[in-house]
Amino acid sequence: MAQKRMIFEEVGGKAATGPQGGMIDRKGGGARGGIRLWLMLIFAMVSAMILVGGLTRLTGSGLSITQWKPISGALPPMGQAAWQHVFDLYKQSPQYRIENQGMTLAQFKFIYWWEWSHRQLGRTIGLVWALGFFGFWAAGKIPTGWRGKLFLLGVMGGIQGAIGWWMVSSGLTGDMTAVASYRLATHLGIGFIILGTTAWFIFQMGRSEGTLLQARRQGEAWLFTLATGVMCLLFLQIVLGALVAGIDAGRNYPTWPLMNGSFFPADAFVVPGGGATWRAFFENPGLVQFIHRMNGYILVLFGLYTALRARRSAHATTRGAFAAMAVMLLIQMTLGIYTALYAAPVDIASVHQAGAILLWVLVLRARHAARFPIVGSIRKGTA
Repeated sequence: MAQKRMIFEEVGGKAATGPQGGMIDRKGGGARGGIRLWLMLIFAMVSAMILVGGLTRLTGSGLSITQWKPISGALPPMGQAAWQHVFDLYKQSPQYRIENQGMTLAQFKFIYWWEWSHRQLGRTIGLVWALGFFGFWAAGKIPTGWRGKLFLLGVMGGIQGAIGWWMVSSGLTGDMTAVASYRLATHLGIGFIILGTTAWFIFQMGRSEGTLLQARRQGEAWLFTLATGVMCLLFLQIVLGALVAGIDAGRNYPTWPLMNGSFFPADAFVVPGGGATWRAFFENPGLVQFIHRMNGYILVLFGLYTALRARRSAHATTRGAFAAMAVMLLIQMTLGIYTALYAAPVDIASVHQAGAILLWVLVLRARHAARFPIVGSIRKGTA
């Protein structure tokens, strides 16, 4: 009597052993776990860079180093003569002549160390990136298709360093006592682009390429589009926040919900120092803060609407990601109101900036979950 074949038995006589990993994961998978940890370190350092940069701005320290020396500048002044030399260079700057006349060497050291720490952290990030990238490359551990992406991350970091000096140099000529607000907004915007790119890569490295391909088929395009809208509004809000900081607009209207008793500033279209009216949208403290506030309201309303729509998602992790985003939106709005009411003191303003970093990551995480959802199980209660 012929023996019955198992339902999953192959013609050649071997029983199937279940799904096998795709070729995309078995070939060129690389060291995804190690690279993800390396990216997490870079993410943490870039976050710290943004926070230290904000503190450098709030303490008026950004113009204390008047030269750009990417390599030799890594060493701080050694000895009294060296300190006096960098202090004398600072004395030639408009900030010293107009605002800090009579500053002592001890007071100068305080602002110098803030700026030096900011630049040193940037150098360290570059070193960590270079060691990781070329190390993984030499070991042949970079996954297929990722070499260009990870190299681009380093290129963006190098460009950011050059833009940082471009920003600082704007405050070293004429009667400028601070950096140009346009350049400050550009510098911060690129910083958040680098931070967001790093976060997205971390999310991608958390799963195999095969898993991501399967997840994308379950993606919810409508929700991804809404999340992209929230992301764009948030990025605009961050750049507007840099413009507010660049002209100290956050300290001119310490009232809410009205702005010194008015919904719209009376002198909104007055350009400080004169110039074309369009410049008021970037240089008038009242108008810049008004736009920042209005965009903030739009961001919160649209973000909450998106989170409510996300409750229709078929995936529990996606719903949770959008809920976390909504909660942080409300917290960040509250921090923004307190920052305005207390005229942007260093501590509250720093917490507000840290909130922007966290919100940026949560928005990107929700957007990633919409594109590459984690499929749950009804039986396990994770759907």
